[in-house]
Amino acid sequence: MDLSNLRPADGSKHSDNFRRGRGHGSGNGKTAGKGHKGQKARSGAPRLGFEGGQMPLFRRLPKRGFKNRNTLTIVGINVSALEVFDNGTEVNVEALMEKGIIKNPRDGVKILGNGELTKKLTVKANAFSEGAKAKIEAAGGNAEVI
Repeated sequence: MDLSNLRPADGSKHSDNFRRGRGHGSGNGKTAGKGHKGQKARSGAPRLGFEGGQMPLFRRLPKRGFKNRNTLTIVGINVSALEVFDNGTEVNVEALMEKGIIKNPRDGVKILGNGELTKKLTVKANAFSEGAKAKIEAAGGNAEVI
C-alpha cells in the first residue's frame, strides 16, 4: 500500500446525483436522508460556520497582517536548470514546461543566477536577476524580457 494506489473502501462512496424523497422503494424516501425533525431537517438550515449564536471560531481567532489581493506568484528558475537545452535553442515558458522544469508558470517566470551556464541560449522570460542576465550574456546568449 502506498499513496499512489489509495482509494476509498468499496461501498463507502455514493454518487450524489440520485433523487431523494421518492418513496421507501428508492432507499431514500420519507425523511430523505435528513433524519427526524431538528434544525437541519428543515429548510433554511444555518450557514457554514454558524455555531448557534455562539461567537463563531473564525471571529474568535485574531487576525494579523495584511493580505494583498494583487500579489503575483513568480516562479524562480536557476541558470543551472537551463543546461538541459541544446546550444542555440530559444528558451521560453512553453519550452520550460515541455522539459518539465516548471509545471505551472503561475503569474510569471524569473531566471535566477545560481549555477553555471555553458551554452549559448536565447532566453525569454518575465524577469531576470542581474547575475542571471550576466551569465547568459557571458555564454554568448541573449536575455529577453517578455
